[in-house]
Amino acid sequence: MPHMQNSDDIKKILVEIRDAQLEQLAEYRKVTQRSLELQQKAVNRQEQLGRLYRIVVFAGTLLIVPLIILLVYVLQRLRW
Repeated sequence: MPHMQNSDDIKKILVEIRDAQLEQLAEYRKVTQRSLELQQKAVNRQEQLGRLYRIVVFAGTLLIVPLIILLVYVLQRLRW
């Protein structure tokens, strides 16, 4: 009988270990998935900021170039 009790105890412990490992695996998957989602959001945000940066630089160029041309024109007119 003691042998049977030990066998049942071992099975119970092994089941508990397996269940704990399954819980850890599920939690690991959950954390990994959340991490991947956050990384994707960060990448999307960087892409949006990159597009915004290009738009701002382009708009700034559109404003500055005519001003420089106007400044050169005015300076040329003042010389004469």
